[in-house]
Amino acid sequence: MSAEAEYGPKELQLDIPSAARAYDYFLGGAHNFEADRAFAEQVRAMVPWVPDVAKLNRSFLRRVVGYLLDQGVDQFLDLGSGIPTVGNVHEIAQERAPGARVVYVDYEPVAYKYARTLLAGDPNTAIIQADVRDPAAVLDAPETRELIDFSRPVGLLMVGLLLFIGPQDHPAELVRTYRERLAPGSYLAISHIADEHAPAELRAQVATLVAAYAQANEHVYVRERTEIESWFGGMEMVEPGVVFLPDWRPETPEEAQNAARPLGYGGVARQL
Repeated sequence: MSAEAEYGPKELQLDIPSAARAYDYFLGGAHNFEADRAFAEQVRAMVPWVPDVAKLNRSFLRRVVGYLLDQGVDQFLDLGSGIPTVGNVHEIAQERAPGARVVYVDYEPVAYKYARTLLAGDPNTAIIQADVRDPAAVLDAPETRELIDFSRPVGLLMVGLLLFIGPQDHPAELVRTYRERLAPGSYLAISHIADEHAPAELRAQVATLVAAYAQANEHVYVRERTEIESWFGGMEMVEPGVVFLPDWRPETPEEAQNAARPLGYGGVARQL
């Protein structure tokens, strides 16, 4: 990343749509505003499968957290967590492991303020308002240092994050910087939008989606599987590797039959 880059939390602007709040709306959440809902409906009118991809992504996150709990991981760093709607990481983790620790990170002010209220009174969870492109601000934050023991395995979650990280911010270097703090036995989970195997009609709609987000000053980057796989280089991939989101350890056949199936990849790998 450029040494001249300046990163930091966003300021609250309720009249400008936010990707995090639109995502909350697509998931059926209530922590969004008129501008977000108008933008989301505009996008859905042009690209009707967007809510399906959002739900596939959330389902992937749930299955990943469950898998990591099965491997004995009980602490999670969720980067670009967005607004913690129903089915968030600490709810999933603490239902099975009451002492599980979770640190959420997002720079969107509504996500931060709502999460602070939601997490009040839970000593094992916290949210940091920080830009994930500044790893030091995340990894050295007091909340992270208090809750996450990097000498033990950690579940590092980059679910639906890197599609908002452009080439100018060097996503491979960013992932590597976070990975350098992980102890052996830690896991990295990534999900990302894709269209390389989608039918022509869906690929055209992905281009429409990218353009719509750009007009709202929210830039989305579509990548291919080979680049996403490269971010796991040197780690031990968890079967079945980097696959379409509903194909990663599906729990029901219906998940793998979703029409939005070829529009996102997900994968998990273990730190050696």
